[in-house]
Amino acid sequence: MLELADQHRKEANKLLNPKTKSALGQFMTPAPICLFMASLFDDIKGDIKLLDPGCGVGSLSAAFVERALRLDVDKMELDAIDIAEVMLPYLSKTLKACDEAANGKLTHKISKVDYILEASLLAKNISTCEEPGTYSHVIMNPPYKKILSSSAHRASLRNAGIETVNLYSGFVALALKQLKKGGELVAIIPRSFCNGPYYQPFREHLLSETSIKHIHIFDSRNAAFAEDEVLQENIIIHCVKGVPQGQVIITSSPTSDFHLDEESGQITATDMTQRKVSIDKIVNPADKQKFIHIAASPREQDIIERLSPFTTTLDELNVQVSTGPVVDFRLKNDLRERMDSGSVPLLFPQHLNGKVNWPLDGKKPNAIRVSESSRPWLWKNQGYFLILKRFSSKEEMRRIVATLYDSSLPGELIGFDNKTNVFHIQKKGMDADLARGLYIYLNCTLLDKYYRQFGGHTQVNASDLRSIHYPSMQVLRKMGSEFDDEVLKQNQIDEIINRELDLMTKGKIADPLKAQEKIEQALDVLRQLGMPRAQINERSALTLLALLDLHPDGEWEKIERPMLGVTPIMDWCRDVYGKEYAPNTRETFRRQTLHQFCDGGIAIYNPDKPERPVNSPKACYQIAPELHTVLLNYGSAKWETALKEHMGNVPTLVEQYAMARKMEMVPLKLNDGTELELSPGAHSQLIKDIIVEFGPRFAPEAEVIYIGDTGAKEDHFRKDRLAELGVSVDRKGKLPDVVLYWQKRNWLLLIESVTSHGPVDGKRHGELAKLFASAKPGLVYVTAFPDRKVMAKYLMELSWETEVWVADAPTHMIHLNGDRFLGPHT
Repeated sequence: MLELADQHRKEANKLLNPKTKSALGQFMTPAPICLFMASLFDDIKGDIKLLDPGCGVGSLSAAFVERALRLDVDKMELDAIDIAEVMLPYLSKTLKACDEAANGKLTHKISKVDYILEASLLAKNISTCEEPGTYSHVIMNPPYKKILSSSAHRASLRNAGIETVNLYSGFVALALKQLKKGGELVAIIPRSFCNGPYYQPFREHLLSETSIKHIHIFDSRNAAFAEDEVLQENIIIHCVKGVPQGQVIITSSPTSDFHLDEESGQITATDMTQRKVSIDKIVNPADKQKFIHIAASPREQDIIERLSPFTTTLDELNVQVSTGPVVDFRLKNDLRERMDSGSVPLLFPQHLNGKVNWPLDGKKPNAIRVSESSRPWLWKNQGYFLILKRFSSKEEMRRIVATLYDSSLPGELIGFDNKTNVFHIQKKGMDADLARGLYIYLNCTLLDKYYRQFGGHTQVNASDLRSIHYPSMQVLRKMGSEFDDEVLKQNQIDEIINRELDLMTKGKIADPLKAQEKIEQALDVLRQLGMPRAQINERSALTLLALLDLHPDGEWEKIERPMLGVTPIMDWCRDVYGKEYAPNTRETFRRQTLHQFCDGGIAIYNPDKPERPVNSPKACYQIAPELHTVLLNYGSAKWETALKEHMGNVPTLVEQYAMARKMEMVPLKLNDGTELELSPGAHSQLIKDIIVEFGPRFAPEAEVIYIGDTGAKEDHFRKDRLAELGVSVDRKGKLPDVVLYWQKRNWLLLIESVTSHGPVDGKRHGELAKLFASAKPGLVYVTAFPDRKVMAKYLMELSWETEVWVADAPTHMIHLNGDRFLGPHT
């Protein structure tokens, strides 16, 4: 169902007008996000009544129904609402497929209406009922568009007791009114509601009406809707209406590649992190504005704590911040390319680059004529101003970048463009020390990191800057007095801020930026070592730091060489750097970082016991001794020379480690001439015995369809051939260790290689029977053991109607209860 809905999404997307789509925020939900959102609901059982407002082609509904049908559901009612005519044919097809799959358990209704206008009337009536609420579940990806105060939508919402400024928050607020007590809502919405005065009523409504259960954030602001190139920070939120607030799960991921993890049975994404926090870590109880701070890791929480000593408001400083007053298209006749008689300087974002660069050659004017039309929008060119760009580009490292302007340009008046924010005192500049102190604070890394945690915009609004707390007047002047008007380097700015914070806290709140600094250094090392782009990420950087046991306050010249397994590496990342990865990301660490570290000569696999099998719980990694010697010099004058010498030897080292590993591999040649190298260990040796000893004796000339081996870069898998035999599988995780097809008898032999766990017991027999239910050949279930001693351990677990083969007696078979020796048991 979800796969079909996603095809409909892609087709309908082509029919949408790009301008209308962008204006209304009509960005349909990709299948992986639908899968994750549907997985967040806690209580899906009994009678379900589901609402999907702004449903598009029905992707979210399809994901919900798909999950519900796997659970204990008696019947489902679905209300799907969308205003776009182009969606309806696709929506009908999606829900028809849902009906067919539900086999009578689902009824649905499609409504082509304006949800805000329609639901506002219902919500007003619901408010007067003794038992308010209709729906047990709501799933949504609402459109986002600002609502004008004079619009019909704003009036309708106000009439229903809802005060908000955007379609998306209106959708959520209305849906909450239609939700039963104990009902659940899961929505993907912009992060912008988390702060700012305009969304305060919506935040209060959300926090008073519901218990927030789960928040998922994306590390990149275009991760959720990458196909549509949406530069909007989105979050996924799960709430339950009318129940006490408990702890909140916060997860994060750099991408939206959600998928089912076979091992845990959970929906996850690459490098997903998770943590549980109390609600007061998200909403400060003392905060009257109810700002929502979403810290994905303890390290981000530490940033909030680090800045907490700064409690002064702009009002208390008697400083204002305003959006630049000059709107250029309204004053076209007064704009000048160059300053002339009767004109004054006009500053655009293009003039700001650490300092004011004026005039500039380009498309933008540099001056504005002083006229009756323009004069009300010009300020006194006097004192010191702080100017910020309102919009940040993808390339800029920081969201908040302040430029100090000392009124040194000619003229008594000055113009600031509408795409800037300006700090001022009553439309004039301020004194030098105060302005310089603000310059240091606004440009510090701590504030930028803090702002990104609650600023969901791609722009910096004046209202957001008013909401931030600042150092006291005394501290600002003290910091400002320490430098003249030269442009400070970032480390100088951060050093001044940290010195003040350490004095205020007496060193009790550690600097969280030290951790980030070490991560950046580790990334720099990986780049200089020539690692591929796919490994230049925080996961790989933290793995390197773990293998060096390098703490945030540690020194490169004191790095160590511990031997660590994958899980201990992940635990170290959590305990030392506050980055808690979900348990089901172990394979990501192993396959997408540690494999490449070994291939690149950065780490050695099982240095204490190279023959140890890959799937051993004792498998471990250690920094190569030659690289360790080089890294001791990082940050010193010897680094470049040591690195250059090392890089000249890297190919030799890689070959040397690969050769040592290769010597332990188990070679295997198949009937068709294919040569494989299996990872070392008893498990792989038994797989080889199955192919070369069991196969020729009991299924001569059988085709080898699949061999699973955890150490091979690619398992041997003839997926197309298996499909010809009637079996299609998306994932290899549930397949047996070996699959053989014996054409002479038209049998599929499903063989488990058992050295430490995993015989064909009753549970496994059922799994394989289900997985291969569509197979055209007959099925034979075989458990292979290396010897009878191992077999004895598992004898009581073996399922009836299966075969047993023991490698140390290869000419014999054991058949468990059947009417013939070897063959499918029916």
